Amino acid sequence: MKFKLKRIDWYIIKQFLGTYVFAIALIISISVVFDINEKLDDFLNPDVPLKAIVFDYYMNFIPYFINLFSPLFTFIAVIFFTSKLADRSEIIAMLASGMSFRRLMLPYGISAAVIAIVTYILNAYIIPPANITRIDFQNKYIKNKETKSVRNAQLEVEPGVIAYFDNFQSSSNMGYRFSLEHFENKKLVSRLTAKSIKYDSLYTWTIIDYVIRDFDGMHEYIREGSRMDTTLTIVPSDFLISINDCEKMTSPQLREYIDRQKKRGVANIQTFEIEYYKRYATFMAAFILTSIGASLSSRKVKGGMGLNIGIGLGLSFSYILFMTITSTFAISGFVSPAVAAWIPNILYTFIAIYLYLKAPR
Repeated sequence: MKFKLKRIDWYIIKQFLGTYVFAIALIISISVVFDINEKLDDFLNPDVPLKAIVFDYYMNFIPYFINLFSPLFTFIAVIFFTSKLADRSEIIAMLASGMSFRRLMLPYGISAAVIAIVTYILNAYIIPPANITRIDFQNKYIKNKETKSVRNAQLEVEPGVIAYFDNFQSSSNMGYRFSLEHFENKKLVSRLTAKSIKYDSLYTWTIIDYVIRDFDGMHEYIREGSRMDTTLTIVPSDFLISINDCEKMTSPQLREYIDRQKKRGVANIQTFEIEYYKRYATFMAAFILTSIGASLSSRKVKGGMGLNIGIGLGLSFSYILFMTITSTFAISGFVSPAVAAWIPNILYTFIAIYLYLKAPR
């Protein structure tokens, strides 16, 4: 038997997605006004072109903000239009006609799937390139959060080869008090130390005022030089890690970056891991919050839909707050980034099941 959506299904889908778009337009408009007010002094600077404000910043800020709070918009949309259906006794009529609550959730699930898929594609592939332009604008005209220097950076260049920078400055692409150690079978066989090292181009470095010590049993051989060009399979971005770098990468790029940094022993990549797992967790959040919203607001209450909207807003904001708290735990090392990203979904899944079982039949 061929499955076919009924008129009531299309009605609910149009109501859901229409309210979702309306909620986005309303909240984004308010957010843009507040953002302009906050950054007005920076925008009035004559060095900041109006074209860059509109096209480089806000044309990329709006999709970023929409995607960031997509779970909130989904929840608000479900609570608002389902409460209206319940208040007008439309849900009572549907259930009285023989439709089960489980069948009623079908168009909700389809709508949530549309939102989840679009959100994931935007989050994983489209918004990261746009974030490059937005973040570059912020760094140039508002507040530069780009990491310009790093101290005590150590990473594995390749198996058995460890590089160390006491200090590296991105403005000059210069590293100071550099060392490169080569191990074989966990034994140190060679150690290079240099006063400085300069990054030239992709994997090409110039070592300045260096000393190389080669070890052969009890013997040590020393070579010195003032300048040597060499190839190291590292680039400054491997250790000059800025807080917003993870937002500039597509999901495949993010996965590749995380794997490469783990192999090299770089420690401070929790933010990148949280961002990677959160993109998948956000996909499931659309279904979980839709179920909670529909179950919560499908019952007609004496106080009207105001009570449902209030409870819904409280739950949605608590969900976003909980995501922030668990991310902090992951950065601090209390839990793994994967667990931190999924804890809110796991907790709210139990809430969704409870409310679903309590929904009107």
